[in-house]
Amino acid sequence: MEKSEDLDRVQASADSINKSTDDSVPQTHGGAKAEKAPYFGMTGTQLNIWVTVACTTAMTLFGYDQGVFGGIIVTDSFLQTMGNPDPDLQGTIVSLYDIGCFFGAISTFVFGERLGRKKTFMIGVVIMSIGAILQTCSFSVAQMIVARLITGLGNGMNTSTAPVWQSETSKPSWRGKLVVFQMIMNIAGFSLSNWMTYGFSFLDGSVAWRFPIAFQLVFSFILLSTIPWLPESPRWLLAHGYTQEGVDVLVALEGKGVLPSDEVIVHQREEILDAVQKEREVSIGWKDILRGNTGGTGMIRRLVLGAGMLPTPNTVDATVEALTAYRCSLPLVLQNSVGLSNTLARLLAACNSVSYLAFSFIGLLLIERAGRRKLMMWGAAGQCVCYIFISALLSRIGTGSVEDGRKFGAGATAFFFLYYVFFGICWQGVPWLYPTEINSLAMRTKGAALGTASNWISNYIVVQITPSGIANLGWRFYLIWVVFNAAFVPLVYLFYPETSNRHLEDIDKFYRDSRDTVWVFKNKEATQVERPERFIERK
Repeated sequence: MEKSEDLDRVQASADSINKSTDDSVPQTHGGAKAEKAPYFGMTGTQLNIWVTVACTTAMTLFGYDQGVFGGIIVTDSFLQTMGNPDPDLQGTIVSLYDIGCFFGAISTFVFGERLGRKKTFMIGVVIMSIGAILQTCSFSVAQMIVARLITGLGNGMNTSTAPVWQSETSKPSWRGKLVVFQMIMNIAGFSLSNWMTYGFSFLDGSVAWRFPIAFQLVFSFILLSTIPWLPESPRWLLAHGYTQEGVDVLVALEGKGVLPSDEVIVHQREEILDAVQKEREVSIGWKDILRGNTGGTGMIRRLVLGAGMLPTPNTVDATVEALTAYRCSLPLVLQNSVGLSNTLARLLAACNSVSYLAFSFIGLLLIERAGRRKLMMWGAAGQCVCYIFISALLSRIGTGSVEDGRKFGAGATAFFFLYYVFFGICWQGVPWLYPTEINSLAMRTKGAALGTASNWISNYIVVQITPSGIANLGWRFYLIWVVFNAAFVPLVYLFYPETSNRHLEDIDKFYRDSRDTVWVFKNKEATQVERPERFIERK
């Protein structure tokens, strides 16, 4: 469809809404009247809660699925069933899941905007459920690898879509908290998988590993029971010409008995349609993007920031997210670097997951008060200090008596725990939230998918290099993370604009008005936590 025809359709739909003041009869895509109240009659906070239930369940499943295999890969029954694979093959079985996730994110990048948030989410859940069933029923390495790839494909789609759907259906004051809460539940899922595999490790037979894998289907059941009846993103609907239905969703999400003609709905609708129209007026293709011609929308800079790729040899978000792979590698780290027994290392890793979960709730309180920039900088600085102490303490192991070695090992373990405190508070949620906020409506799905893809490919790399890095470099391996975290502080300070307490359309406006802005640290509007006054006054 030509650009002018798109604009005419959006404007015509908007005009039809202006004539309507009755929200008592919801509309469907085809304009047919619904006989029953949608969403089981729920509106406002209730409806927002159920969207949050679906999104947080997906991220809980993500955390559970990421952690469960680290506990069963050392189970005797599993190893015997798989023909006792050597350590390299074990690592391949585990890490290929990340490759599946990477391609799931890329598929969302390609098809997600066309399908919409709900359809993409549902397809991801179905694919992931099939993968979980195949994993549970596997009797060979080949079967397990295929099943892991399929599960990862679905999870990559889910993790690319859930934060976008949550962000586009949430009020600005709740958006950051809800996405951070998703990642807190991700930690809860990871912690659950640690304790479940630890408990089932004392059982004999295949139930010790088949049941923990099959437990993923509990989360799938919740998702398949909720997603179908929940609303599509109103921003996606309005952007694709379903203006009447988009307004109906805005009304339902607002609640409080509002009508389509009420000022709060009219303002939201016009704000979104205005952003849609301005994007379409400067509509560009991928050739233009590759040439750097983005029509003054800052599209490339925003994609780059969301994916964590700055004009330096390093990455920010992608590398920090990659460090979450240590959640699965922590037993290995404690066993090989610190010298703990397998059982004690697994127990301490499970305890660490509980501490990690508890401290992550502080991030929920700070995400809007401190803002994204400060949390990222504080977190990177704290993580850098932790790795300095970890490297220093581990370097002393073996240089003195056995008792001294135990003390240094205990100290290093304490700083591993402290690292997760900083990560949980400051970094756990922001890398998943930021791509959905910084990108424009047309590129939000692609931007989130690209950021998620960079996460998964980085996780794959970290999972692959951690065992050999520890074996070959010893304590020096952790100096790599010292350098990375130290670099994050100035990079975030210089390049990353604040996105807290803004409407998603405010950020579009900022980039249209600041076309040449790359360095943001001198721009008060780009760095202040409070919403800029001119956006509040603009009607």
